[in-house]
Amino acid sequence: MYAIVEIGGQQLRVEEKAKVFVNLMDAEEGSTVNFEKVLLIDNEGKVKVGQPVVKGASVSAKVLAHVKGEKAIVFKKKRRKTYQVMNGHRQQYTQIEIEKITA
Repeated sequence: MYAIVEIGGQQLRVEEKAKVFVNLMDAEEGSTVNFEKVLLIDNEGKVKVGQPVVKGASVSAKVLAHVKGEKAIVFKKKRRKTYQVMNGHRQQYTQIEIEKITA
């Protein structure tokens, strides 16, 4: 059984017991969050497609940790102008574990 859920503006394919990284959420580590925007549910070949969401469906997940992604280097240069700038960026993510998909 899997579902396609919209979490933080992104659509993700999730299954039970799966660990997923999503954009940073305002939730405490160890707490449970529910997602109501379920776009599709597949239960062993029986597919329910929402218009735009599946009514009565939800996905519950447990917040495991707040982590940072790998560093992305941003380098700008204009040749012959003695201009160069180097910056780094690390995106913040929340790791969640899908506990239950309710159809």
